[in-house]
Amino acid sequence: MEQKFEKNERWNCLTEEYQAMLYRIAFSNLRNRADAEDAVQETFLRYIRAEKSIADREHEKAWLIRTILHICTDMLKSSWHRKTVALDESVTAGAEGIWRPYQVKDDETLEAVLQLPIHYRNPIYLFYYEDYSIQEIAGALNEKEGTIKTRLRRGREEVKKILTERRP
Repeated sequence: MEQKFEKNERWNCLTEEYQAMLYRIAFSNLRNRADAEDAVQETFLRYIRAEKSIADREHEKAWLIRTILHICTDMLKSSWHRKTVALDESVTAGAEGIWRPYQVKDDETLEAVLQLPIHYRNPIYLFYYEDYSIQEIAGALNEKEGTIKTRLRRGREEVKKILTERRP
């Protein structure tokens, strides 16, 4: 009985520690509150089902990030997601009025980041909004550091283009 109590306490600590971060990552990929919540829930379920011993907190965090990114990719590729249409086609118009726990009001840069292709969006988001190092991002995304540096550079260039196109 005591072992079960320790597991429950461990899961509660895990969700408290990583829930907000995972939600922000999922929302930046899926751009939908309900889908982001589903992705976070699925990530924790996979972690519980896996029941593997993870070496330390950094590996645990990287595993969770990698898992949620895979879940988001799977959700975006799903037939249901491809065949549905949002009520409003505009990403920025659809995001107005929705409170995001990580967003500063009128954050044009974040809106530009959310418009990037996913292979640029994830490294940019993790680097600038979650304060991960290039090495940590490479580990979480299972990519080489050089690839992450290139994607950061190209992503910054794309964000700059988007922002300059908006301004008169």
